Amino acid sequence: MTPALAGRVLDPQQQPLRGAQVVVHFNGKLADGIVAESQSDGTYQISLDDLSDESFESLTLDFERSHFASATWSASESELAALNEGYSVFVPDVVLKRELTAGFWVATAVFIVMLLSIAFELLNKTMASMISMAVIFGVSFVGGALTHDLFIFGFDRALEYVDFNVIFLLLGMMIVIGVTEETGIFQWLAYQAYRISRGRASLLVIVLMVITAVASALLDNVTTMLLMAPITLQIAIALDIDPLSLLLPEVMASNIGGISTLIGTPTNILIGSFAGIGFNGFLANLTPGVLLALTALSGYVLLRYRKQYRAVGSGISPALLNRLEEQGRIREPVNLRKAGVVFGVMMALFVFGESFHLVPAVTALIGASVLLLWVGLDIDRMLKVVDWTTLMFFITLFIVIGAVQEVGLIGVIASSLSSIIGDRLLAGVLVLTWSAAFLSGAIANIPFTAAMLPVAGFLTSTIPGAEGNVLFYGLSVGAAMGGNTSLIGASANLVTAGIAASAGYPITFRRFASVSLPAMVITVAVGTLWLVLHFSLLAPGG
Repeated sequence: MTPALAGRVLDPQQQPLRGAQVVVHFNGKLADGIVAESQSDGTYQISLDDLSDESFESLTLDFERSHFASATWSASESELAALNEGYSVFVPDVVLKRELTAGFWVATAVFIVMLLSIAFELLNKTMASMISMAVIFGVSFVGGALTHDLFIFGFDRALEYVDFNVIFLLLGMMIVIGVTEETGIFQWLAYQAYRISRGRASLLVIVLMVITAVASALLDNVTTMLLMAPITLQIAIALDIDPLSLLLPEVMASNIGGISTLIGTPTNILIGSFAGIGFNGFLANLTPGVLLALTALSGYVLLRYRKQYRAVGSGISPALLNRLEEQGRIREPVNLRKAGVVFGVMMALFVFGESFHLVPAVTALIGASVLLLWVGLDIDRMLKVVDWTTLMFFITLFIVIGAVQEVGLIGVIASSLSSIIGDRLLAGVLVLTWSAAFLSGAIANIPFTAAMLPVAGFLTSTIPGAEGNVLFYGLSVGAAMGGNTSLIGASANLVTAGIAASAGYPITFRRFASVSLPAMVITVAVGTLWLVLHFSLLAPGG
């Protein structure tokens, strides 16, 4: 038999710790060449075959990792006897304590500055995240060469934090949406919305909100608003109504509607990939709550803008109807049918692919490739529809979030929330959902969600009854609906504001918040109530 050692390394939150070096000291000296490293589940294994001819008089293991204090384990007499007889020994879990080094304060400061730069629009969000990444690498490699306390992480370790499931899912969906957009389907939907409402503003806004919410669930809210906002402006101007009375309800419906599917919002894509929640998980657990929230939002909008809607005369304007009909013609019906078939198959794979472990990113890439081949579009032209700036933002954001996770900031936040919440699942859902809702108004919801994912993961593993991912669903509801808190809360808000401003209807921070903040409180309350009832959190032990 071959003597061996096995065990597990944990962090102070009792979570598996990857990358800890385990060094063997044998009979008072270093055992050359016998070194192990803890894996993603915190485990390590050490074969002592090279020492099997020796007698084990003493044996110690030294555990070392950046941003943690070293620890030592020594084998007892009974464990040494077992090794001498060729048996394996299981080492008790070793918990490494955090060390708040200079790298911790640098990474934390860079992270905070990045969030503030994005929140106050001091820099483009992608530029802010790229500069932050560059500073972190500069400090790690240059400062780390001067003193190890400034080391944050290496390049290989940084890449491990980049979630390529998210990147490739976004890439594939961007291509599919780009092909579909060129067919004119969205302009046709706007024409149908006006025709169905017959010029009645109160009915028109509901129809537009429904179209926007459904489109946001199947596409993403930024793309949806890029397509819907210009058409809505046209309709509002023709009706002689304040365009913001249609645009603001639309963008709020967009932020809410996307919650019901994995691909509807960037925050859901992040959450789904991290927590392993598939398309069906969001669809089954959040769609009813989304429908209730949209109903509440519709009532609020009709009450809020009742005077503006009443001032609009009923009846269809022939000139506007003709113009919308002309613009709303399907320009490429053959390509639309092809895109419809591919998109339908993709939706089926999103729903049923989980049963044979087909990840959404692969579905999106296959769909994009098939559609490009079938439609026969020029690949160079179609790749231009990909928002490479957004993809770069996600990649660099993952690295910055990884840096603060590496140095321990996320652990500090998780411990603080855990001390407040304790083992009360209902308290966890309320704290996570509402903190996400309000903080998303100050911090754009994408970086906020990315930073909170490890926290939600820690709380899920420590709070009894949280195994059903209710905390992640709470984060989804809070982050996405919380995007309605302020103008900077969601990317769709900023996109809509830019389109409106270019048409001469600027949306100020104050005006947006005056309408959206009450809507956020109402819809998050409805969403939270749905989570509480759906997961039976009011029941004993909930």
